[in-house]
Amino acid sequence: MRGWVKALVFVLAAASAPAQQHSSDAAAHIGKGYELVQDQRYAEAAEQFRVALKLDPRALNARYQLAICLFALGEREESRKEFERLQSAGGDDPAVEYYLARLDLLAGDNNSAVQRLEPIMAHPPFPDAAFYLGSAYLAKVDAAKASEWLRKAAEADPRDFRVHYRLARALQQAGNKTEAEAEYALSTKLRESYNETARQSVDCTEALRARPIEEAQQICRRIFDPNDPDKLTTLGLLYANNSRYEEALEPLRRAAALDPDSFEIFHNLGLTYFRLKRYAEARTPLEKAVQLRPDYFGSNALLGATLYGLKDDEAAIRTLDTAHRLKPEDADTSDLLFRECVMLGNRRAAAGNYGPALRLFEKAAEVRPQAPEIAQRLAELRKLVAPRW
Repeated sequence: MRGWVKALVFVLAAASAPAQQHSSDAAAHIGKGYELVQDQRYAEAAEQFRVALKLDPRALNARYQLAICLFALGEREESRKEFERLQSAGGDDPAVEYYLARLDLLAGDNNSAVQRLEPIMAHPPFPDAAFYLGSAYLAKVDAAKASEWLRKAAEADPRDFRVHYRLARALQQAGNKTEAEAEYALSTKLRESYNETARQSVDCTEALRARPIEEAQQICRRIFDPNDPDKLTTLGLLYANNSRYEEALEPLRRAAALDPDSFEIFHNLGLTYFRLKRYAEARTPLEKAVQLRPDYFGSNALLGATLYGLKDDEAAIRTLDTAHRLKPEDADTSDLLFRECVMLGNRRAAAGNYGPALRLFEKAAEVRPQAPEIAQRLAELRKLVAPRW
């Protein structure tokens, strides 16, 4: 190789290595941020996303999540700045327009909110977009348009008392007093039902902790509603949080059938099967949870452990590697990934597939750089795959 070509290769390699490392480090902070968002710890999550952006300013998913955290924290101007940066970088993203419209509403700029929301309503990024568009028209005292969009919002989520309350106000603006009163009454009923569920949850928790399970179930069943995925999820989580995993399955399965796009439901259904060591049944809901939120560490780690339990080693390594990159400090995930790499690597070597075996042991060395047995195995495999002249 000519000297200048060698030099160029060296420079490119040296430049790409830190970039790849920064990208990997950024992914770990993003994964931690997602985990904190799941626990509604938005201030801590925002710091994780800020660190990720310092490491990789091109990580648009980190900027998007940072903007959402700032929105949740009530830091509206800072949130707007981040969403506007995303708008500049990524074009007309409907999700960004949605949040900017909500910020407009909070600022009292109803005209701008309408202008942002109207163009995205053919394929809204979030189910409640119609609610906010109707609310914007309500604030503009356009009763006809407000009623139109709030009716659509009520069709999308008939259990949301906020929708029915605003629809009642729009109908009242339009002079339709009879229908307005019916919507007001429905809104009050739904709000009371929400408060009643909170009271019932307290009663259920106390019963699960202090009474025999048969008696506790009678109290907890008051929450059960076969047509309400929110109540079913609440009931399933109450059982699971009190280690009643078998009892948690029915409401979570029903909730999943009613709301097939809920990450929370599928994650918790998979987690419940996993705790029961029913790994084959845990796999499908956990795969769905990962599909819905691919950067969430918890679901990736659970799915990886499930695949490990099912002895699907290649799939387990892929998933555990993703989980490890999202949260390198998690000891359990690192341990499983290391064991899978060594086990499958030895199997590949025994079959004479030295190249794949070497790559698996190199991955094991990344996870545990100080493991002496890995260094020896790497040396042996490198000799076997070295070209012979």
